[in-house]
Amino acid sequence: MKNHFIRLVEKEDLPQLQQIARQTFVEAFGSENTKQAFNMYLDKNFSIEQLQSEYNNPHSTFYFLENAHEIIGYLKLNVHSAQTEKKLDDALEIERIYLLEKYRGQSLGNVLMDKALESAKHHRKKVAWLGVWEHNPSSIKFYQKYGFRIFDKHNFMMGDEAQKDFLMKLEL
Repeated sequence: MKNHFIRLVEKEDLPQLQQIARQTFVEAFGSENTKQAFNMYLDKNFSIEQLQSEYNNPHSTFYFLENAHEIIGYLKLNVHSAQTEKKLDDALEIERIYLLEKYRGQSLGNVLMDKALESAKHHRKKVAWLGVWEHNPSSIKFYQKYGFRIFDKHNFMMGDEAQKDFLMKLEL
């Protein structure tokens, strides 16, 4: 892992952010959803305009995980009003944590999660939380290894189709 590093996403990186966001989302969920709903979600949530809006929010932060040759994953963290759920006070949301498929299973998800938890502690948050699709057992298991526990669920709109996400939290 010594050849991997995390860096803050800069404004000029938005095209690369769009590319890694779309690619990792397609790899993770493309075969599990209807094409129409999935494409609707991609077009809405990973457009340059949408990513620019999220990037400009002072309460959201994006990071890239890179090796010497490419961006291999990314992380999006939210605090305060940027959080997608308002159920937890004094919390940091891990909204997106994704790796390219070819790098999964190499403990690189740990690098991103460690960065997220380090950020939560740096901001003196009492809780880190995230949403995870109820039909994503490998990610649920990964989060449970860190001590995250399911505390609620909510609807996640995949285009025009409602899906259930478990909400998981970790007391810091």
